[in-house]
Amino acid sequence: MKVHHICVIGSGFGALSSVREIRQRDAQAEITLISPRAELHYLPGIIWIPSGLRKREQLVVPLANFFKRMRVHLVVGEVTGLRDGGRSVETTAGVVHNDALVIASGGRFIKKLPGIEHAITPCEGIAAAEKIRDRLKAMKGGTIAIGFAGNPNEPSAVRGGPMFEFLFGIDEQLKREGRRDKFELVFFNPSKEPGNRLGPQAVKYLLDEMARRGIRTHLGDKMVCFEANKVVTEGGEFAADLILFMPGMTGNLWFDQTDLARSPGGLLKADAQCRVVGAQRVYVVGDSGSFPGPDWMPKQAHMADLQATAAAINVLDDLNGRTPHASFKVELICIIDAIDHGTVVFRNEKRQIILPSSRLFHWVKRGFEKAYLRKYQ
Repeated sequence: MKVHHICVIGSGFGALSSVREIRQRDAQAEITLISPRAELHYLPGIIWIPSGLRKREQLVVPLANFFKRMRVHLVVGEVTGLRDGGRSVETTAGVVHNDALVIASGGRFIKKLPGIEHAITPCEGIAAAEKIRDRLKAMKGGTIAIGFAGNPNEPSAVRGGPMFEFLFGIDEQLKREGRRDKFELVFFNPSKEPGNRLGPQAVKYLLDEMARRGIRTHLGDKMVCFEANKVVTEGGEFAADLILFMPGMTGNLWFDQTDLARSPGGLLKADAQCRVVGAQRVYVVGDSGSFPGPDWMPKQAHMADLQATAAAINVLDDLNGRTPHASFKVELICIIDAIDHGTVVFRNEKRQIILPSSRLFHWVKRGFEKAYLRKYQ
């Protein structure tokens, strides 16, 4: 029986789940993973860095043990392009050949808005959350503006959930420190219904929660620019001493050095089996891909894990001469946390559920983190 060589690009949720799922189904396959680092950075946990609930070392998981268990060959480098229809991956560490390829290299934030250097983009990584922590600690008062926007050509390429968590978490943190009365919190978004991918019930809940907490909103106006101490929109401007902003996402720069099909928003165009359209044995998982389905399909770790399972099944079927058939369910599940309590939001194609804020859900989120990271330790 032929031993197949499968290459996985990335070291985030989608990539590592793909490795686990492939190895579970094929003990003999050769797996090569390409990444700039042999670490998993657990970004869902960065919401707790400003309050001190988490530190960097708690969110960085060295992957050497996991790679050893999974018998993965690691290539430390940056991907720069593809050749031979995806069979050759060009990297800063040399060329990696493969029989099948899984691309799970994440997305790239669109940094075109003038003055965006004046804003912190939280989900860029742990360092960004540490910067927020340090800025908050140094501030004696002022206005904190928190918002997000999307990719106008890719409705699903937005990550708004963490921004609600930073918003409510900072509000709670300032209250704990006895400083909330010295700050004004402003939430801004170009949509009149921020978070509408979570569902109408969730939008109402979030806006009601902002009102209850005394958080001012600036909604429905297209972004124009940021200045050092100001947010400017087509509907007006307001002062801001600290700006947290999550722009929409697009594809990695190295995608431009390939012939792979792209969506209007710059992601890799995929079918329901996670195959990149028009390519042979090239699959995509997570933020890198544009998948068929509802426009509220989330860009979150849970969705990447579901896609990774389908991709693993289909990659192995493809390599063994069978027609790829596995697809993934589309569902959104998150706990919007505020330091010591959280709200559950669930959505699939049949129903939407919101479970009101509870301390229990905060501990569920922490328990999930512990269980998830254990897989890779």
